[in-house]
Amino acid sequence: MSGLSAGHLPMQCIAHRSERRHIRVSRWTRKKNLWIDYAESRGGSIIDLYMRLEGCTLSEAICRLGQKALEHTAHSYNSPKRETSISPNQRKDVTANGTRRLTSISDTLPPHLQEYLEKERCIDLEKATPFLKCISYEVRGRRYEAIGFANSSGGYELRDNHLFKGTVAPKDITPIFEDRAQPVCLFEGFMDFLSFLSMKGEVTNQCLVMNSVSNVARSIHYLNKRNITSVRAFLDNDDTGRKAVQEFVNEGFKVEDMAVYYKDFKDLNEYHVSRVREQQKKLKKTPNTSNKRKQVRLKIR
Repeated sequence: MSGLSAGHLPMQCIAHRSERRHIRVSRWTRKKNLWIDYAESRGGSIIDLYMRLEGCTLSEAICRLGQKALEHTAHSYNSPKRETSISPNQRKDVTANGTRRLTSISDTLPPHLQEYLEKERCIDLEKATPFLKCISYEVRGRRYEAIGFANSSGGYELRDNHLFKGTVAPKDITPIFEDRAQPVCLFEGFMDFLSFLSMKGEVTNQCLVMNSVSNVARSIHYLNKRNITSVRAFLDNDDTGRKAVQEFVNEGFKVEDMAVYYKDFKDLNEYHVSRVREQQKKLKKTPNTSNKRKQVRLKIR
């Protein structure tokens, strides 16, 4: 977006001549964080624009932007964390039930959220960080921070180190590793995806995070559009999860219900945490064992 000049930015929108074309003119709507290309009658979110400019998929865009955050952190750990400030007008646009106001998006998770992921959820931070942001928001004048996981429409799924779960609209699915093999590994929420990522030595399959079972229809549409016929469902062990699996079966997909491998647990993350805790106990009982934490890999496919 180097076509935008530095300095004052209008509150409504910016029209500029694209450097990648000689005559076509594009428009950037800052208030709504949307772009419009009148020459091709196309538009979308910031993530869509990055994918279009760089010629990459959604998963590649998320990974690349996340990797830049990792490089920045490694280069200057003690420097002030980089934040994207949200204007007062944008705060009015990004609300939940009229009370939650987005104030900033940072590449670096604060220590308490990192500790929550690593200690309570047993997530491998090195693998998970490229997919996460720190989302700061206000409720009745009080500031909060939450883990943010981007979706394909530019929204975020939120989770803090307590019981809070929320969304920065719009809500949507998150396809990841789209260039990899089938079947697609299907997850109900991003914590299960991060658990899978932590458990596997290498992820060789495409992944799709629904971000809610309410997105089953949207997920089915995405899979059909890409001519995908088989999925491995890592959904929750409850009636809602089983109903979601059945919906994919009814739509003609070949479904491998992976929940049978963690049938004694609520979900994949609970299963993952149990395995890590068990391994930690064994290490404590074993004398002269290296303190280096061993990765507990997923034995199921």
